[in-house]
Amino acid sequence: MIGAIALLFVCQLAGEVIHRLTGLPLPGSVIGMVLLLAWLAFVPRERLTLTQVTGWLTAHLSIMFVPAAVGVMEEGAILSRYGFGIVVAVAVSTLLTLAVTALVFRAVAGRTEPDGEEEDAS
Repeated sequence: MIGAIALLFVCQLAGEVIHRLTGLPLPGSVIGMVLLLAWLAFVPRERLTLTQVTGWLTAHLSIMFVPAAVGVMEEGAILSRYGFGIVVAVAVSTLLTLAVTALVFRAVAGRTEPDGEEEDAS
């Protein structure tokens, strides 16, 4: 379990280092996920352990939001001043994300055939 958590942290750290050294326009966490994906493609024996660890982390995900929630609570003055704008920005960006995701899904789903079905030659 410790090895799998270490792998996650190493990929995250490597992604951050690559981002800072190269100036790539991608966040370090995204670069780290790509590195993790490449690692899992080349070293498939890690998948079972990593699946168990990520399952545990996902099950306890709410605990990881506690520090962020405390940080938000400490910014009461800023929230009282800019809170409405923040809420509007989050709502609009969420709706746009949902709309774009639905449109992309519709476009991709229209191009592919369901498995097992063949086109009729007639």
